[in-house]
Amino acid sequence: MMRWMLALAALFVLAAPSAALAETGFLDRTITVDGKAYAYQVYVPRQLAKGPPPVILALHGAGERGSDGLLQTEVGLGGAIRRHPERWPAIVVFPQAPKDQLWMGAPAKMALAALAAAEREFRTDPDRVYLAGMSMGGNGTWRLAYENPDRFAALVPVCGFAGSFRGLPPIAAGPDPFAALAQRIARAPVWIIHGDADVVVPVDESRKMAAALKAAGAAVTYKELAGVNHNSWDPGFADEALPAWLFQQRRQRAN
Repeated sequence: MMRWMLALAALFVLAAPSAALAETGFLDRTITVDGKAYAYQVYVPRQLAKGPPPVILALHGAGERGSDGLLQTEVGLGGAIRRHPERWPAIVVFPQAPKDQLWMGAPAKMALAALAAAEREFRTDPDRVYLAGMSMGGNGTWRLAYENPDRFAALVPVCGFAGSFRGLPPIAAGPDPFAALAQRIARAPVWIIHGDADVVVPVDESRKMAAALKAAGAAVTYKELAGVNHNSWDPGFADEALPAWLFQQRRQRAN
């Protein structure tokens, strides 16, 4: 009897880590960067293909800033995943920027640290790391790609801005900041989404970036949504062609 009980206990110990690894859905995570703790979410799908999974870093807009670690999953890509989880077989990292901050400086550093933590925890594919963001997060997508041009396999900026906007300087310097940005990130394929009736971020921001990327020889898909105001993320992420395209992209390493 004692031998049987010891064997059963050993089996339980061996099974416990596997049960923890099987946890799926939107998971609470916390990361500390420069002495400050940030709450964020990581989405883990119920089923993944064999081999290292792809990973997406998803940057929210201005309305989802805070410290609860949850609000950023309720709109944009988080909502698209809840509606059609079968389309998004990837690890998705949802950091949250503090109130009144943009995706630059400390929040950008935190977002990249959260991404790195997820890559380690879930052993993701280093050549299928994607960056997506909407509105303020669209600006963050352009900015993080500019600052880390070899980090991401593809970009999905939604109703973002890259030039001068409400007192903010453009991401790239020079006489043509759109061209300077495009030349730096031209190796990464880009899928741009913007509503032509956007009254918050002018659609011209995305039109200029799409034109600059094409001139730089980049692979760019530009989806301008007729009659759509600032919320281009719901129809944009609902497009089944987007994830089908995204997960085909692999990082092009510099020569």
